[in-house]
Amino acid sequence: MTEPILALWSDDPAQVDLLSFDAVAKTVTDALLDEALDPVALGLSGSWGSGKTTVLGLVAQELDQRGTPDGKVLVIQTDPWRYDPATGAKESLIAEVLASLADEVNRSETKTDKAKKLLGRLAKRIDWAKAIKLAASSSLTLQIPDFDKLVELVKPKEGDEDSVRGLEAFRDEFAQLIQSDDLKHVQAVVVLVDDLDRCLPETVVESLEAMRLFLAVPKMSFVIAADEERVADAIRTRFAATGRPEESDVDRQDPATLYLHKIVQTTIPLPALSHFDTQAYLLLLQLQGAAGTEQLTALIDRCAQIRRNGGTVDDIGAINGLAMEEELAFASRLTPLLYEKLHGNPRYIKRFLNDLCVRQSVASRRGITLDPSVVAKLMTLEALMKPEFKLLLGWFAKGEMRDQLARLEDEAGRPAATDTAPDLDPPAHADGAGDGEPAVRPRRDGRRVPEPPATAPTSGQFSQAMVRWAKLAPPLRGLDLSPYLTLAASFAGVTLIDESLPERLRDIAANLLSESTRERASVTDEELEKLGAGDAADLLRHIGRTLRDQPAKQKAGVNAIFRILRGQPGVVSDARDALLMLPPSDITLATPLQFKRDDPAEIRSVLTTWKERLPEGPVKRAVESALNPQGGA
Repeated sequence: MTEPILALWSDDPAQVDLLSFDAVAKTVTDALLDEALDPVALGLSGSWGSGKTTVLGLVAQELDQRGTPDGKVLVIQTDPWRYDPATGAKESLIAEVLASLADEVNRSETKTDKAKKLLGRLAKRIDWAKAIKLAASSSLTLQIPDFDKLVELVKPKEGDEDSVRGLEAFRDEFAQLIQSDDLKHVQAVVVLVDDLDRCLPETVVESLEAMRLFLAVPKMSFVIAADEERVADAIRTRFAATGRPEESDVDRQDPATLYLHKIVQTTIPLPALSHFDTQAYLLLLQLQGAAGTEQLTALIDRCAQIRRNGGTVDDIGAINGLAMEEELAFASRLTPLLYEKLHGNPRYIKRFLNDLCVRQSVASRRGITLDPSVVAKLMTLEALMKPEFKLLLGWFAKGEMRDQLARLEDEAGRPAATDTAPDLDPPAHADGAGDGEPAVRPRRDGRRVPEPPATAPTSGQFSQAMVRWAKLAPPLRGLDLSPYLTLAASFAGVTLIDESLPERLRDIAANLLSESTRERASVTDEELEKLGAGDAADLLRHIGRTLRDQPAKQKAGVNAIFRILRGQPGVVSDARDALLMLPPSDITLATPLQFKRDDPAEIRSVLTTWKERLPEGPVKRAVESALNPQGGA
């Protein structure tokens, strides 16, 4: 039984930087600690799964390393997506900041009463966000709120010193708290905001308002990790009347984008993985569990150096005796398609590998003994090229898969190898000159694919995507893919039906090819004798194609051919053709024993054909015995 070559990877943010995201994290940290940008709000923009949370973690580590006893950087990590909707985003964000500051005040050696009193007053003022929300919804409905107008709406009553209303008073007192002696040792407070682009529009807007209206004071900084366009879309949804500017109105600036840029001074985009990054990431993920700590660190450093200086995975060289030939071949084989189809997204790549691991595990536990590289190639088609995979399943349902794959690999420059066992196809598909590539072990670079002969024109039968996929190692010609495809079809909820077989014959065909003796016996000889010549020919053709694509049904299929033949003597040629669809390499010892000495000459000629195409061995001797009048049945 083939064991899966990959383990499952956690979908949580990476704890080890495999992609040199530290370059982005250090750039963000430099800006956060730049006194000329105090206070500052930075955006860290990237699509879902691009590594934003991982970079936030690296920023937190970098800030911690740069802090000193007299110049601590207080890092507050928050996730508005997890806020309680009943509490409100403004209140939740401000409360988290105040709670962290309260803990820091309690640890302070100064311990003055001023900071504690300020914290008490500020805690009471959290409810201001509700007032601003009410004012915005009632007085500025469907409009991007102007900050000055919001301030006017919630000013404290004149002469009321105890009033807890008043945005300006809050910010003043919050600024006093940050500058108090109890927090003098804190050089900066950095709030790392994650998953804002997952939130409902109301939460997005309230979180941004809290940062801009309440907390933007000296020593306060924010990093907002989110897809900037999704955040802008949330603002547009919240203030629907603003909409997007018309494409023809080039002079009009998008209000939602302006609103976001008023809060976020600059956005640092998180780059998608390059071709090399994808290849290196696949390699590192595979070796992360197998390599020792020093080996993995050396490999990460080597990849980072290549990334800086330019180069390929071939430049990695040896790493402290770490064996990685198979992992390099796997990464090289899949990188072109994964890079293109998954758009350089680390999480999508990780999910693909997890799906592959699960499929390999399920397949192996169901007795499917395909090499892992074959499963990986099929999974690539199944997961990334769904229309093409549906086409493959259609071939399989019709019993045309091996014929079509042979033609496809011919067109892709993968003709049948001449240095292996005889051709796996019937005489109609002669073998061509092959490159001798092993069936399950691709070359190290995974990209050196033999070119088709210059004189061989392309048929145009297959799409460029299918031909490109066929070029991937390893070749699939002659392999029994039926167990995997049956499993994949069941996962996809696809029913494998040969539409070319008349519906009236489908139950008979299914029962004749069943593994159940009871079901095969349910088709009586009388029922087969009553078939019309056309129906008998259609049934034989279907059984022959099934034998070709599903060797596991060989015993039942050959038996069914002889049952039909003996009840319908007029279909000798169709029966012969059906038997010849069985690849000689798949013939079992029991199959020649089903032939009889008094079978028609056309039928016995099948044995002669098989004998000529079989290598020396037990199966060939069984065929020779069936041809011998003294040894036949």
